[in-house]
Amino acid sequence: MGMNKNTVLAWATFIMICVGCALIALGAFRYDDVAGWGFASVGIGFFAIAWVFNALKGRV
Repeated sequence: MGMNKNTVLAWATFIMICVGCALIALGAFRYDDVAGWGFASVGIGFFAIAWVFNALKGRV
């Protein structure tokens, strides 16, 4: 069973959500200075891109 375009987008969405959660957790629990805000904002950016990937499923 091969992977079609929708399966690839689903896996990319899942991986990006995991990485986004990890970055937000790093920003919240590991870094207490300005770097924490940077990690958290990049994590939110990963969520936004994962949302776009999820919206593209079935359209490409």
